[in-house]
Amino acid sequence: MADVPTLVEQARQGRPRAVARLISLVEGASPQLREVMAALAPLTGNAYVVGLTGSPGVGKSTSTSALVTAYRKAGKRVGVLAVDPSSPFSGGALLGDRVRMSDHASDPGVYIRSMATRGHLGGLAWAAPQAIRVLDAAGCDVVLVETVGVGQSEVEIASQADTSVVLLAPGMGDGIQAAKAGILEIGDVYVVNKADRDGADATARELNHMLGLGESRGPGDWRPPIVKTVAARGEGVDEVVEALEKHRAWTEERGILAERRRARAAHEVETIAVTALRERIGDLSGDRRLEALAERIVEGTLDPYAAADELVAGLTEGPAAG
Repeated sequence: MADVPTLVEQARQGRPRAVARLISLVEGASPQLREVMAALAPLTGNAYVVGLTGSPGVGKSTSTSALVTAYRKAGKRVGVLAVDPSSPFSGGALLGDRVRMSDHASDPGVYIRSMATRGHLGGLAWAAPQAIRVLDAAGCDVVLVETVGVGQSEVEIASQADTSVVLLAPGMGDGIQAAKAGILEIGDVYVVNKADRDGADATARELNHMLGLGESRGPGDWRPPIVKTVAARGEGVDEVVEALEKHRAWTEERGILAERRRARAAHEVETIAVTALRERIGDLSGDRRLEALAERIVEGTLDPYAAADELVAGLTEGPAAG
């Protein structure tokens, strides 16, 4: 059993092994997870969470690394949560992209962690919210969350970040067309990376046109900026940081940041509750109550919705005889 109070204290001191151990407890759904979250609760709420998303090949890892460099120059401690696709067989993640962040591996002011999605749709690992909380409590000023890069389905990052960055690149074919149904609706800042390639200006213009379609923003509303970068050379990265800081200030002034964080917490509570409920229902696989309800549905004396109501109500009772 882990000594949670000691781990939390060491994490607050910036010890990477303690941070790693806490996130491992989160990922493994440890029996001590409740104790970990209770210990971290008073220490959170200070980190600025930035989500980076976009289709594969736009340079998310390179852009994340460049942002780490920029924030470190500003004296900020940075945490990186890089979510990778999982093997459907082993549950392991493909961590090759993290090689691009190796420049920061020896920096004590940077903590980088790869997490596997383990089949979770939406581009994020199921444990990402708790992992973000660990990095927050560990004293990170900024937490960068880089998602898998699966396209439209990874819009979930918008519900986990204070500011969402959508990356695109020229020469990606119909990338904007493929993304517009979902991913272009979530961005607070848009970045056209690899801007030294032909077609970068055209991509930015098309993006600007698409963002303007159906736009119903009033005076004072946030209009997402479009920033062109060459992340591999660090070009344009300072402009991205400036855009992020402007968005943060805008959300703080209007109470939107607090609102987003409340919504994030509510979603997290809902997810935990639904997961617990699903586990309890799963425990009924051989329970006579479930079999009896199924029999009544087959007989036509009960409909599925009424059966589900009975099942949920029954979960608050003691176990029935099998």
